[in-house]
Amino acid sequence: MRRSFPLLVGVAASLVALDQWAKHWASVHLAYREPVRVIGDLVRLTYARNSGIAFSLLAGRGFPLYIFSFIAALAVFVIFVRHERMSWTRQLSLAMILGGAVGNLIDRVTTGQVVDFILLSWGTHEFPVFNVADMAVTGGVTLFALVWTHEDGSTAAATPAREIAAPDGATGDSPANPTESAVSGIGTHEQAGGPDGAGAGSGQEG
Repeated sequence: MRRSFPLLVGVAASLVALDQWAKHWASVHLAYREPVRVIGDLVRLTYARNSGIAFSLLAGRGFPLYIFSFIAALAVFVIFVRHERMSWTRQLSLAMILGGAVGNLIDRVTTGQVVDFILLSWGTHEFPVFNVADMAVTGGVTLFALVWTHEDGSTAAATPAREIAAPDGATGDSPANPTESAVSGIGTHEQAGGPDGAGAGSGQEG
């Protein structure tokens, strides 16, 4: 499948819009309030501001973390431009990474922090709070890795089959059936021997 820039831009823009809307909603309805239970304590909505990267990693380090978002977005464009043909699943994964990277990049450039609002917990263990952009990046990277591994394996498996079907030195002009080759050789031999036989017979009569 040929690469599709409308697919890349469309999916990425949709994710950015959803991410920014969700962050705005969380800022208005969740800030300075008790967490809202969605599925008991397993899934809750709460308000948090994160100065680190995805899932609060490297928070409080003072490093301009928007560089990571910029590098991720740039890497997606480079991969997309260098590969003219890609499966739609690989293009979707790149669009997800781009949308998530841009979504968090907007927050870091405008406020220096990212709004997180989704909290998962299991028993006494709590997963770091995250947002829609984090889910898009994580899902895109996971999908990209799965598709890349699957497609590379399929290509490697198909290569020996092609080599067996078309061995070195074989061309499209060569007959596929050995019997056809033998019959063709016999016919050619008879045609070549016909004039000689006729000539021999004429000599004997003379």
